[in-house]
Amino acid sequence: MKPLIFLGLTCTMAACFGKESSTAHKEVESKPTTETASKQETTKNQSGKRGLVDSNLDAGEGAKAKKQEGMVPKKRTTSRFSGSNRGQTYIDFEAADISVADTLIGGSIGIGSLGKKGGSISYSMMPERIEHEPSYNTETYTDYGVNDFVSTSKDAHSTFSIDVDTASFAIARKKLLSGTMPPLASVRTEEFINYFSYGYKTPNKKDIFTIDMKAFSDPIRTDRTYLRVGLKAKEYTKSTRPALNLNFLVDVSGSMSDPDKLPLAQKAMSMLVESFRPDDVISISTYAGRVAQILPATSGNNKEAIKRAINSMESGGSTAMSSGIDMAYEQAWAQFDPQKENRVVILSDGDANVGNLSHTQLIEQIKSYADRGVTLSTIGFGMGNYKDTLMEQLANKGDGNSYYIDSRKEARKVFVEGFNSTMISVARDVKIQVEFDPKIVSSYRLIGYENRDIADKDFRNDKVDAGEVGAGHSITALYEIKTTGKQGALATTRLRYEKPGKDNTATERVYQLSSSKILSNPTKDLQLAYTAATFAEVLRKSPYAHGITIEQLHTHAKEHALNEDIQKVLRAAHKMSYSTSKK
Repeated sequence: MKPLIFLGLTCTMAACFGKESSTAHKEVESKPTTETASKQETTKNQSGKRGLVDSNLDAGEGAKAKKQEGMVPKKRTTSRFSGSNRGQTYIDFEAADISVADTLIGGSIGIGSLGKKGGSISYSMMPERIEHEPSYNTETYTDYGVNDFVSTSKDAHSTFSIDVDTASFAIARKKLLSGTMPPLASVRTEEFINYFSYGYKTPNKKDIFTIDMKAFSDPIRTDRTYLRVGLKAKEYTKSTRPALNLNFLVDVSGSMSDPDKLPLAQKAMSMLVESFRPDDVISISTYAGRVAQILPATSGNNKEAIKRAINSMESGGSTAMSSGIDMAYEQAWAQFDPQKENRVVILSDGDANVGNLSHTQLIEQIKSYADRGVTLSTIGFGMGNYKDTLMEQLANKGDGNSYYIDSRKEARKVFVEGFNSTMISVARDVKIQVEFDPKIVSSYRLIGYENRDIADKDFRNDKVDAGEVGAGHSITALYEIKTTGKQGALATTRLRYEKPGKDNTATERVYQLSSSKILSNPTKDLQLAYTAATFAEVLRKSPYAHGITIEQLHTHAKEHALNEDIQKVLRAAHKMSYSTSKK
């Protein structure tokens, strides 16, 4: 049988929601297959950067679309999870005169000459899955590609929106502990990194953020250097936090009947109740074939009524998400108080019939409420039909955050230990711009944040939307850098943000790190960030993960006694790779 490689055509977020565009990503369905490939499709834009474009558009159209959206990615190497074969191109290896060498996780496939057309592709290859996804799997994820190196002499600035979501790591953990590899497109490196805490100092009372910048050598490979940029947001206690206007919207359709869906959502919501104060206002609505308000606006002091409403929910029927969202936002707006945190919280598997509104209209509606001060969190549950793309984008446009709950332990992490960071915003439209000195750094690449790129010129354009940060949140970004050996200012980081609520005047802070402070022996927190990022890079088959294996990462995590969660998922992945190698 001839081996095939899939080259997926790009699908934009707008296109996936029914609107033509040319942004650089693709929504894919998770199917029982392990065939994958990587293809570089880049175009030069007017600012001198390189970014992916839809293969159906010419370079000028792609760059123009990017410029209009304020999103200009650096050059990327794309990796596609080959799910649904709609809109994909098949390349016959034998007919194209391609030689292939398979290896285990962390190895590579070298694809040589492509017949008379020329060109080459370098790719990191995963092993065949120990257990395939079921044939009825309808999960969807979006692959945003992999950031490439950028020459500092051509572009010394890296600008992006922060991301506090952690859903991607929790999804991967559930997959791995169930004996399957996560789909490539489900792996977002920044969410692996940001799942963990790195012990950043808490800001003083006058500041909203502290920034921690450190540079260090690769602890496993000898020829690589990294820059870590870390943020820590101010914290609240139960007594000092603002009061809440929380409006829960719970999916009770038939697809939510599994134990890890509605029953787990009910357990998670029950954990929240003890955190409510008398001045909090809580409401609960549900949606399936119809929408219903099962708890009208109720004081947080009436805990028994809240618990009864939570326990009364049962699953059954079809899904009408847009009608449910209408009800939740109407309730939130009816109780709106500018002195409170006004938030809608959706708990769902994301499998939705959006009803009378298109996805584009739904997102525009959510964004209009966010602009008026009502934020949105999405909490995902279950597997088999999970719609990761929808849940992430609803939260992004709703000025909120996206989590995935796979266990009672994760429910406690999100809803109890992280209650303030999940429910309370301290800053909105948070942007970071890192400037490298070409004399000190010859090139760099941002690891992750592919769908968070912002055009450098839009760093101070406060009309361009960016991410939101909750109380006590830690945000971390890693760069791989190539240094010249000269001494001086390695990097200058600029942080820009607004206070929560309606549009406010932005604040900007500046921080700098010297090249003389590159650590040859990284501290434990740097080791953890490195391990989380590199593990994600291997899982998503980044070409920059070449030369490192799951076994090496697993051994490294054990030797340095890193976080229990990272050790657990590495152990599961290592067992699968070892089992495959024995076959």
